[in-house]
Amino acid sequence: MRVEIVVGNIVRQQDVDALVNSANANLRFGSGVAGAIHTAAGPELEQYSRRYSPIALGEAVVTPGFELPNPYIIHARAASYINDDHPERYLDLAVGQTLRVAKEAGIKSMAMPAIGTGVFKFPPELAAEIIVRALLSRAAEHSEITLVRICVGDAQMKAVFQAALDAALNSQIRN
Repeated sequence: MRVEIVVGNIVRQQDVDALVNSANANLRFGSGVAGAIHTAAGPELEQYSRRYSPIALGEAVVTPGFELPNPYIIHARAASYINDDHPERYLDLAVGQTLRVAKEAGIKSMAMPAIGTGVFKFPPELAAEIIVRALLSRAAEHSEITLVRICVGDAQMKAVFQAALDAALNSQIRN
């Protein structure tokens, strides 16, 4: 599994099978990434998603991409860093469940946001460390997934995620 970090709009990642939505419990239109994905996918997404809601902390589900060029959307629910107990555990679980449902759906590539760093208030450095570690530690069991592209909004966030990725890869080399 190749993990890459880019500055870019997640709904413009046309070359991947799935977009990952940092979802709320009811899989509804929201702010940030959820709002952008719902807007780009069209109103059918919210109506279709009702059958799956609410989803628990750390859970992930797959829906069609509807009007997106991507066939699938994976909705993953992280915890609120300031309002929920054990938010780090739920972010790790959400990434793991994202990989699990992707594998089950035959998804080989995805674009993922900096899950939890928006309205869920995760400190970026902590979120980057957890997301990167969760991806790399599960890569062997999800070898069908060839690419996870983490899309962030600016160069500063890219530097945070790239530093976390570099540190995790260096740690793997040493061990």
